[in-house]
Parts: sequence; structure tokens; C-alpha cells
Amino acid sequence: MRKKKKTESAKDQTEFSREVGAKAARKLKAQRSATKSAWFGLGMMGLIGWSVVVPTLLGAALGNWLDSRHPGSPSWTLALLVAGLVIGCFNAWLWVAKEDKAMREEQENIDE
Repeated sequence: MRKKKKTESAKDQTEFSREVGAKAARKLKAQRSATKSAWFGLGMMGLIGWSVVVPTLLGAALGNWLDSRHPGSPSWTLALLVAGLVIGCFNAWLWVAKEDKAMREEQENIDE
């Protein structure tokens, strides 16, 4: 009976050691990537901003050019500005979904 207790105790200690080692590894990785994530966040914010702004401005510019060539009742500038905005928001949504998926997969790999 004494041997059984010693064996269980050794197993518990081994399991505990693995858990502590895994937590320490996650903590070290988080500390190494802390500055990376801050810059990554700023870069992502800029990327998302530009992915909305560029199509919106291109739509407005094209609409303005069309209004100067073909004046009339429908405002091409307004219509293409809104179309550019919708395209830009969709583009930004795709970027965010892609990065979110990548971060989730990375977290799952770390947890395993």
C-alpha cells in the first residue's frame, strides 16, 4: 500500500511539473510578444483605416470626374463615394476576420 501511495505521489508531481512548465512557457512567450503586439495593433489599425479610406476617396474622385463629364440629376460623386465606403468597410471586415482567425489558431497551438 505504501508503494502505491508513492507511485501516485510521483505521478501527481510529474503532472504538476508539466502544468507549471506549460504555464511558464506561455508566460515567457507573452512577455516576448508584448511589444510586438502593441506595434502590431497600431499597424493593424492603420491598415484597416487605409483599407476604408482609399476606396472611399477613389470612389469620390471617380464620381467627381463623371459629374464633370456628364452633369445631370444623379450625383455620381455621392453614389460612388458611398459605394467606395461600402467596399472599404467590407475589405476591412475581411482583414479583421483573417487576423482573428490567425490569432485563434495560434492560441490553440499554444494551448496544445
